[in-house]
Amino acid sequence: MTKSKIFFEKFGKLLEQSIINYKDFSNEIVNICKSKRDDFIYKMKITGKEETDILKKRVEKLEKKIESLEKRKIKKAKR
Repeated sequence: MTKSKIFFEKFGKLLEQSIINYKDFSNEIVNICKSKRDDFIYKMKITGKEETDILKKRVEKLEKKIESLEKRKIKKAKR
């Protein structure tokens, strides 16, 4: 009984660490993609830095609104 308990504890820790590493890895990929996008925009001289910063803030605000609306939708669906 103790061997199986030790096995499950070690397996649980391994699984937990892999999930944490996966989240960190996915966040890092998103950050790299965003920086590459910004570099591309600056090189193409599509917009200036100030305009790009303003657009980023607007997009972030819209993303937050979308997330909150999706959460509301999920909560209503569960009722």
